Amino acid sequence: MASGERIFVQAVRRYCAGHGIAIEVRAGGWLIAMCRGATRRFAFGYDIGLNSAIAHRLANDKSATAEALSLEGVPCIPHHLFLNPKLGENVVGAGWRDGMLRLLHAHPQGVVVKPNEGTSGRSVFRATTEADLDHAAGEVFSMSAGLVISPYVAIEDEVRVILLDDVPLVVYSKQRGSDWRHNLDAGARPVLLQNGEVRSACVKLASDAASAIGITFASIDVVRVDDGWKVLEINSGVMMEALGKLHPELVQATYDAALNRVFERQ
Repeated sequence: MASGERIFVQAVRRYCAGHGIAIEVRAGGWLIAMCRGATRRFAFGYDIGLNSAIAHRLANDKSATAEALSLEGVPCIPHHLFLNPKLGENVVGAGWRDGMLRLLHAHPQGVVVKPNEGTSGRSVFRATTEADLDHAAGEVFSMSAGLVISPYVAIEDEVRVILLDDVPLVVYSKQRGSDWRHNLDAGARPVLLQNGEVRSACVKLASDAASAIGITFASIDVVRVDDGWKVLEINSGVMMEALGKLHPELVQATYDAALNRVFERQ
């Protein structure tokens, strides 16, 4: 086992070793080939291939996720899409900045600007002024084809639910550190939730969200704001690096269950 490998890669290695599956790790661990007999399966990034192509695309697009959830009446945080003006006026339109400013002025507490695709809280900005907004948009557009703007809300709690076939395998809250964000990469700490009202409410909402986009294996972030619990985002790639340092057996069991489903298809 290579030193410094991601917990995900280590978990896949352990599963394959215990099930007689040949494994090849390529591209620094971001592409994994798993072979049993004549059948080859792939894991890419944190995605093990259980989800349909359309569910994967929806989950990886924050704006599309919010639209799909709204169609099904699933409470969620709005994510308004703005395409990079470098794509050209015929694609983006002439009024993109005016649209951003309307959202900013409609929310006195500010807005949150982030890439439309991507995880881990990278390039996430809170903007309360036009100068803030322009800076945030410039930063995100420098590395992304599109950004989303959401109203800033005071998040009281954030919970991640990891579902497989509508079954909650892992449910934990993100205990925020000094940062205003709840991202684990920003210093938040995962704390497992025990059975109770909060856990049940979060699992129910996550299950409704998964059903709305037809996803099989996903991590779903739900947040509590003034008017109740809402879906923040859905991730098709299930990353448990921070949790794996605290609860390695649980993380291994979760990936094992998902990989069992992958190899049931043979």
